[in-house]
Amino acid sequence: QLQLVESGGGLVQPGGSLRLSCAASGFTLDNYAIGWFRQAPGREREGVSCISSNDYWTYYRDSVKGRFAISRDTAKNTVYLQMNSLKPEDTAVYYCAASPIWGNVQAMCLMGSFPHWGQGTQVTVSS
Repeated sequence: QLQLVESGGGLVQPGGSLRLSCAASGFTLDNYAIGWFRQAPGREREGVSCISSNDYWTYYRDSVKGRFAISRDTAKNTVYLQMNSLKPEDTAVYYCAASPIWGNVQAMCLMGSFPHWGQGTQVTVSS
């Protein structure tokens, strides 16, 4: 059974850092495009960062550029989202998603074109 499990969320002060993990089971992540998405209360889900299956193409939404970094560890079958200089507006439930088919990574991220999703992990940035 294909499964994605996020972890690493929590409460952090503004300016702090967190590293989210997305561990896969039932399939090999290195054959999939991966996306990180978030949804804050009362807001629509938005794409945060996405990476192609060959790691060549990445996308970051403007508000996280220079602060967040997506990476993949094939040995651990895990994808990470390193989040630095966190702001209160980064507060949301963060989800990872996977797709065996990929094209324009930016378009996939903006449209949420991923068939497989994790359950989410809460990130709260507050003093």
